[in-house]
Amino acid sequence: MSATPRVDYQTNPAQYRHWQLKFDGPVATLAADFDENGGLRPGYKLKLNSYDLGVDIELNDAINRIRFEHPEVRSVVITSLKDKVFCSGANIFMLGVSSHAWKVNFCKFTNETRNGLEDSSQHSGLKFVAAVNGACAGGGYELALACDEIILVDDRSSAVSLPEVPLLGVLPGTGGLTRVTDKRHVRHDLADIFCTTSEGVRGQKAKDWRLVDEIAKPAVFAQKVRERALALAALSDRPADAKGVALTPLNRVIEADALRYPNVKVEIDRARRTATFTVKGPGPEQPTTIDAIMATGSNWYPLALARELDDAILSMRTNELDIGTWLIKTEGDVAAALAMDATLLAHKGHWFVRETIGHLRRTLSRLDVSSRSLFALIEPGSCFAGTLLELALACDRGYMLALPNDAARAPKITVSDTNFGVYPMATGQSRLGRRFYDEQPALEAVRAQAGRPLDADAAFAVGLVTSKPDDLDWADEVRIAIEERASMSPDALTGMEANLRFNGKETMFTRIFGRLTAWQNWIFQRPNAVGDRGALKVYGKGEKAAFDWHRV
Repeated sequence: MSATPRVDYQTNPAQYRHWQLKFDGPVATLAADFDENGGLRPGYKLKLNSYDLGVDIELNDAINRIRFEHPEVRSVVITSLKDKVFCSGANIFMLGVSSHAWKVNFCKFTNETRNGLEDSSQHSGLKFVAAVNGACAGGGYELALACDEIILVDDRSSAVSLPEVPLLGVLPGTGGLTRVTDKRHVRHDLADIFCTTSEGVRGQKAKDWRLVDEIAKPAVFAQKVRERALALAALSDRPADAKGVALTPLNRVIEADALRYPNVKVEIDRARRTATFTVKGPGPEQPTTIDAIMATGSNWYPLALARELDDAILSMRTNELDIGTWLIKTEGDVAAALAMDATLLAHKGHWFVRETIGHLRRTLSRLDVSSRSLFALIEPGSCFAGTLLELALACDRGYMLALPNDAARAPKITVSDTNFGVYPMATGQSRLGRRFYDEQPALEAVRAQAGRPLDADAAFAVGLVTSKPDDLDWADEVRIAIEERASMSPDALTGMEANLRFNGKETMFTRIFGRLTAWQNWIFQRPNAVGDRGALKVYGKGEKAAFDWHRV
């Protein structure tokens, strides 16, 4: 286990130290007021609304509570309670004292949280307005960029900026460069000036360059923000009079070598550097009507699974850096899993079911971008069907036990309609589409088998598993595969897996993650950034960074 204290991704509004959440009809306001002394680790202060991982954990929780607990909310205003400061970005001193792994994990979670705003805007009708009422730099501007609209106060001092290159020798690592070009279509020469100018751009020029959508004088700023928030809310189909579902605390037990939840368990084998994730399928008595589903609340199996698996993935990514291979298993009743899928699809238009599908979608996407080797092990008693089959389809390899002489005991997998686009990856593809490069003959061959239990031979025949050893070879083949994987360079595997998993068309999201993995990962380790006289190390000390001028 990590020598540093375990990071816990669970919180609630009563524990917030950095955000204030208020509700006014269809509009929620999420206001930044970061506690300078509330850093997740010692050694830095969160001055000028600069943030660390703890701030983003609260932000992630707040957005989830809006999604589920406040269905009447149709737009969210993100602003600041500090005078003349919106958000100054990631805390530089935190970055300066953090390990490389911490910095990259921090950037990845920040990416996912910001991507989640856009995911909700696209799929759930929840819109976001950044009310930039002060200086907005680095990751603060990246948070604004993730919103649907940006309104900047025109007070002759407030500016937006991405100062990482000139000030810190690193990049806007949570999507800044990507959103400036892909989303806001800032002309590339203007973007070049913007990203190399530490003081940023303000007022009318910021609007003219497409860095913000609107500007407003201080006297009318609040009114303008309210008008835009209400206008965006009017476009949403989230219900005005529905009762929300409380996200109750997870039932979770943390052990030295395990995480245990009602529907997920993670068991760590430190000698082999593996973690076995076992997902328990739904029970046979699942609610099928909206009234029954709502009565179940956050204990409804699909939502409980999404929350538990999400927490387990985040905990393992941050707290168990040496555990490089995750073995994915399931157990349960296939019929119950398929019945759950039928319920999800039958009620997908209902706000709560839609939000639950969204949570599952984002959790599965979090698995996709985790820098771990993923092997699915399909054994007797497995429940890889429909939504739960997505876990296997997310893996780098799938091993399925063949028992030709024991049909009753032989594991089966089952494809359902949910596997054809309900849970798209960051590419916008289904995992089946990714697997077969969207080639229609292969996809149609799989679709023809939908609803049918497929044994190892049948699954292998349509390309759904990697290998189908029989009971004589199973133990050795799986063991050798795991041992070989564990012997390889983690750095090389991270790069390889990211390239192979996202083999299709590029999107803004895949570019954000790809650039984090390739560019920022590399730059974060260069002496120009983190050497003794690197920009991150000397920032705030009155010294000038010493750069190696060789272009690499």
